[in-house]
Amino acid sequence: MSEMHVLLVHGMTGSGPWHWQQWLAGQLREQEGVVVDLPALPDADRPVLERWLPVLRERLAAVPPDAELVVAAHACGVALWLHHATTIEGRFRRADRVLLVAPPAPDWQYPDARGITPYPTDAAALRRAAGITRLVVGTGDPYLSMYQAHALAEALQVEMDVILDGEHLNTDAGYGPWPSVLRWARYGTVPLNDRFDSDPYTADHSRHRLRLV
Repeated sequence: MSEMHVLLVHGMTGSGPWHWQQWLAGQLREQEGVVVDLPALPDADRPVLERWLPVLRERLAAVPPDAELVVAAHACGVALWLHHATTIEGRFRRADRVLLVAPPAPDWQYPDARGITPYPTDAAALRRAAGITRLVVGTGDPYLSMYQAHALAEALQVEMDVILDGEHLNTDAGYGPWPSVLRWARYGTVPLNDRFDSDPYTADHSRHRLRLV
């Protein structure tokens, strides 16, 4: 059986010791047949696309061709993946599954972030970059309104899970241990629940269709 390779892409400031990405990496490393990669992108407090993108692509190129490739990106890491997807033109390793967690709004701006936003929202490119892509957002996220989240899901033509009171789905919002994201990484289980495993809201491509599942 081929191994599973999980690539975790952090956002601005990185993933601190209590962040769900660090927790997920620790959980997955205890499981047989799973390789975990959580690279430290350069100068994480000052994300620059031209510096981050080569690191992402270097890590993707290192994945064995017969491995199942799973990617989970958070915040500016989502924007990085969307830039990658739009510019690969079939030249880089295609992921099997991708989870996009709490991206910033396409028009988000920060003085020390260069090239990260605006990011492309090319649904066809996203399908070329991965077999399955899913979006997860939290209500109350200061960087992405629910209106913007639904518009993004519609533009990318992906299903979206809405975590009530999830905010930016980071350490400040209480997202260290997150059993649902572990089940998704290991088995592709959807929809994603909050950290307490409460029922989520799931939306399809249309912002007018939102259902409790």
